[in-house]
Amino acid sequence: MTTDQSAPGGPRPTSRNARATGGPAPGGTDQRYRRDPGDEIRANASDEAGQGKATGSGPADADRPTRKRTSADDAPGKKAGTSADPAAGKTAAGKVAKGRDADAGRGTDRGKNAAEKAPAGKAADQGGVAAGKAAATGKVADQDEVALGKTTDQDKAEAGSEAEAKSKVGDEDGTGQQDEAGKKDRGRKKASGGGAGAGDSGTPDGKPATDGSKPDGTPAEGESKPDPWAAFGPAPEPVPTWYGRLGRWAGRLLIHEWTLAAIASLALAVLMTWPTLRYPAHTLPQDYWDPSLQAWQMAWSGHILLTEPAQLWHANAFFPERWSFAFSDTLLGYAPAGMIGSGPEAALVRYNIMFVLAHALATFGAYVLARQLGASRTGSAVVGAAYTYAPWLLAQAGHLHVVSNGGIPLALAMLARGHGWSLRHGYRPERRHEGWVYAGWLVAAWQLSLGFGIGLPFAYVLAGSVLVAAVIWYAKRIFWRLKRPFGQRLFVADLIGGLIFAGVGVLMAIPYFTVTQLHPNAERTIGDIAIFSPPATGFVTAPAESRLWGGLHEGARSLLPWHPEMTLLPGFVLYALALGGLFFSIWKVRQRLLLLAGVLVAMALSMGTELFGGRFTYVPLFDHLPGWSGIRTPGRLMLWATLLLGLLAAGAVSAFAERVREISAERIPSWPSPWLRLATLVPLLLVIAEGTNTTPHPVVPAQPAAMRSVDGPLLVLPSGQNHDQPVMLWSTTRFQDIVNGGSGFTPRQLDDVRRVTMTFPDQTSVDYLRTLGVRNVLVLRDEIAGTPWEVSVDAPVDGLGITREEIDDVVVFRL
Repeated sequence: MTTDQSAPGGPRPTSRNARATGGPAPGGTDQRYRRDPGDEIRANASDEAGQGKATGSGPADADRPTRKRTSADDAPGKKAGTSADPAAGKTAAGKVAKGRDADAGRGTDRGKNAAEKAPAGKAADQGGVAAGKAAATGKVADQDEVALGKTTDQDKAEAGSEAEAKSKVGDEDGTGQQDEAGKKDRGRKKASGGGAGAGDSGTPDGKPATDGSKPDGTPAEGESKPDPWAAFGPAPEPVPTWYGRLGRWAGRLLIHEWTLAAIASLALAVLMTWPTLRYPAHTLPQDYWDPSLQAWQMAWSGHILLTEPAQLWHANAFFPERWSFAFSDTLLGYAPAGMIGSGPEAALVRYNIMFVLAHALATFGAYVLARQLGASRTGSAVVGAAYTYAPWLLAQAGHLHVVSNGGIPLALAMLARGHGWSLRHGYRPERRHEGWVYAGWLVAAWQLSLGFGIGLPFAYVLAGSVLVAAVIWYAKRIFWRLKRPFGQRLFVADLIGGLIFAGVGVLMAIPYFTVTQLHPNAERTIGDIAIFSPPATGFVTAPAESRLWGGLHEGARSLLPWHPEMTLLPGFVLYALALGGLFFSIWKVRQRLLLLAGVLVAMALSMGTELFGGRFTYVPLFDHLPGWSGIRTPGRLMLWATLLLGLLAAGAVSAFAERVREISAERIPSWPSPWLRLATLVPLLLVIAEGTNTTPHPVVPAQPAAMRSVDGPLLVLPSGQNHDQPVMLWSTTRFQDIVNGGSGFTPRQLDDVRRVTMTFPDQTSVDYLRTLGVRNVLVLRDEIAGTPWEVSVDAPVDGLGITREEIDDVVVFRL
């Protein structure tokens, strides 16, 4: 950049860093010319790039080409300055773009017009100072730049016009300038108002404006008033408090997919099991026989673990039998709930709450498993609803140990996640996490503690899965030379978790094997299995509790020998979706065929001895697998067929949902219509509709007052399977020993008691009861109509050594 050329051959600086005399150097003590700290860096970069600029040593310098290298440090609108002719006052100022030479000696009468037409960010020094480009921050450009405000003897006559031009340029800078590159997209980028050009006085006292404001101090157009406190330094970063972090964590947790899925599962469970929670202290779902037994089981386990844990398996029922808690599935996993409250009403409330929660857990567990395997959210929701509310399960509403199956899919999902495996994506070692493996084994052990009726097949499926996975793993390493990491920590987690699961199974199996030794009639025979084996028509027959199909299938149910355990319809909607999943699915063809094979195997086993007499299906398992003979009803294996059918259906629904997303992506704008969104929910709504029920909720007989005051051991008459289960529930107030009891089998001693006491009170029955240790006998007047006790209850007891008294409607005989 050249200096004042008002007269030919005028003085020029002899050094690239020299400044015209009479003007303070930028960066000096004069506050008017204090520059931005980054100017030095940008100026140095500009100096290195502008090797072709005029040095100010002679007229020839004006003819040298001016070159400028752009840099990330260059602010928009900043270009190398050009020389001007201040003597003429009309020399072209700053008219340089992309390597054009600055013509220092160009016509003197064009200077003023050129200054007005100069690109944004350039300022023409018409006072003879040869000011080039000035940055938005007040930067003084290149090495040939002359100190602002210099006035020589030759340009004093032009001082007035110079000040006017400077003020004009300053106003233009404040309203937003454009750089040379901005010419291509004029109007898109505006300066932030951070500074003025070279000739901008900026403020009334002549200081350069650094904030883009007008000379009068007001903000430029489109600019907000600067914060006066910013001069003291930036505001410190806020330090989050513990409650702030806790609130953010809670917020993220509340909107997490698993949280929303759990809430939706619980809401659906309350709706689908209604009116279970309408009168939870007085009613039970399905009937009050088996549910009363299971309510007692939860109450007993919680009570005894708080008082005498060593007596867990020796319950107060079936006195004087030992190991009586193992006469049926124990629901031991619900013992923590049994520790809350006491008495029959608390037991009923507890049962109804756990009944609803069991449905919610089943839905959530199946959803999580499907998601882990690779299904979409909608497809996973279909699995959860179908697995929990399949029509055949409506007949099992009175069996909490069958309904409590949510730990099965949940444990499988956790184990799959811990091992980094999914059905859709295969094995991904980077996703392994031993914490999920521990959690999966613990959930599996908890599921096993709820009962062997559902837990034993699960244990064998889990063991088989581990065996198959191990064989495939080593086969790929040995024969296919496929080296895939597994990890020592993951192996230890599997080893410890597997031992915990096996330990729980062994500890629970010991009492049951003891019971089979003490009571040979407790063990099932193949003939017992044949009684409960459903025919093939059971797979298309719904139970009476199905709201949609119950009435329509009444004729088909009448042909079944024991329809509560033989109506195995998983849902016609589920059948249709699974069939579609064989042809249109996110799963691979090989995976679909494996799922289909699993469905067929599970259905074949569910038929028990009905399929070729069970010789190739159920009988080998019955004969060779430990504990399998204790399973009375093979139809409950339909649980596995339902889960696999749900996964097939999830493949089809997920593929449909993905296709909807593809269609929506092709739309402009990319947004699906409401009808497309609703279409993805139709399969879920149909599955839920088919699972609606008409399950009855009878009122449980009230506890007699005598049960709260009479000590045991005692016997309540009349006694029988259905009569004794409510008696067990009544005993939860004091847990006194009672001879009564109901379970999957009847001990021979209890059978003898029922037979001998048919003539009570007489000498034979009294002596027999005394031999057993019974101290009191309660006869329920409202239950003895049509029985031998209807007459004998008021017979004389003289000579028997017993007394009789009445407490409300109960006659108490004290032996």
